[in-house]
Formats: sequence, C-alpha cells, structure tokens
Amino acid sequence: MPIHPTAIIDKDATVPASCDIGPHAVIEGPVKLGENVKVYPNAYLSGWTEIGDRCQIHPGAVVGHLPQDFHFTGERSYCRIGAGTIIREFASIHRGTQPESWTILGENCFILGYAHIGHNCELGNGVKLYNCAALSGHVIVGDNAIISGYSLVHQFCRIGEYVMVGGGTRLGKDVPPYMKALYESQCAGHNAIGLRRSGQFTPEDILEVRQAYRTLYRSGLTFRKAVEKLAGEVKTKAGRRIVDFCTSPSKLGFAGGWKVEQEQSAELE
Repeated sequence: MPIHPTAIIDKDATVPASCDIGPHAVIEGPVKLGENVKVYPNAYLSGWTEIGDRCQIHPGAVVGHLPQDFHFTGERSYCRIGAGTIIREFASIHRGTQPESWTILGENCFILGYAHIGHNCELGNGVKLYNCAALSGHVIVGDNAIISGYSLVHQFCRIGEYVMVGGGTRLGKDVPPYMKALYESQCAGHNAIGLRRSGQFTPEDILEVRQAYRTLYRSGLTFRKAVEKLAGEVKTKAGRRIVDFCTSPSKLGFAGGWKVEQEQSAELE
C-alpha cells in the first residue's frame, strides 16, 4: 500500500509495506506499526509507540507524544495501541510519565474526535471514548466501557467493564462494573441495555447486577457494609466481579447513589 511522498517517516520507525501513510503524516522516532495500519493525512505518531494491526489513525490525531505532566523529565516511556483500534480526528493519546511506564489501549477501541487519553492510562478491549471526552492520567477503564461525549474523568479513576458514562459527566470516583454513571460521580442504575446487547450475560447475570446496584446504592447501608452484604449474596460471575472490584484498592473511593430524586423533591418544597 502507498506511502505518500510528503509523509515524514523516521529512519528508526518500523512501517510494513502493507501500511497506508497519507500526505504530511509524521512518524517520529522508533514507532512500530503493525500490518495494514492506515495513517491519514497530518496525523502525528512519535516515541516508543506500538500500533497494532489494522488500526486507523485519522487526520490530526496525536499518538505517543510527550505526556502533559510537569513530572516528566524526558526518560523513555511507551504507548501501545491494540489491534483494530480506530483513533479519529484530533484525538490525543500520550505516553507514560515515569521511566519505562506505559499508556495502553486494548484491541478494537473507538476513540472519537478531540478525545484525550492522558499519560499512564490503561483501557481494555472494546472501549469507546466519544467526542471531546477526556481521561486524566492513570485512569483505568475496563473492557467495553462507554464514556460519552464531553465527559471528564479525574486522574486515578477506575471505570469497570461495561460501564456506561453519560454525556457531560464529571467523574471523580470509581464506578463498579456494569453500572451507569451520570452528573457528578453518581451511579444511576445498572447498564441493562448494554449487558443485554453484548450477548455475553445470562438473564441470571443481569438480574444479579440489578440486585447488586440496589444493595450498594439503595439499601441505606454504608458502602463498605453494603459490599460486605453483597459478598455473602452473589452467585454469578458478574456478581463476584462487582464484589472483587469494590474490595480492591481505590485511590478515590466509589461513586455515590443517584441524588437527582432528592434534589427535585427539595425544589418542590
């Protein structure tokens, strides 16, 4: 496939013959491209970056550039993009801050226009990050999570697999797997539609996820007590995964329950 004559490709870069490199694209440093990668015009790839097979890097996207972190002192760090991932216009993905650290995206992710993935983030497979959503550094996102447009995620947040983050959400707490997050770090129910559409969960799984939400956020117990109660009740793999997530170390704590109902009631009084 063609490499446009105006593309600038570093002598240390690895670009297989099957790749398609568009006009004015820049590949700087020891970047390694997989097979059948398409780099559109004016995209910029740099550093110790690995791009998996069949990825698409669209116009103006920046992948593997220096982290936006004043702790960064110039040492070698890495960025890895999994096979089949699509990075749309003007999205930015920065490599790790600490020496020998990584920013990692899994396979078949979809990163839409102007989205940002900061240094040392780790995204699982099938993650979708919609337009203008931004992940600060060290964010961890589980498989098949969806982060809707204009959402902001605080550094060190953890977002579980199959979580749906609504548009414009400001997330500063961890969100357990299979849940929905809205507004200011509020957990607003379980992601029933996403779980059903995936085809990966039984009705028993989905029912237990629903019950887990009620135990964690509607039982009136403190979050720690609710997790302890839930641990003694779950029977499915999905339920156990929620318990495992909620008992693993958290730097920020966990999202609270949905407060809109209380706020609306107060306004009516």
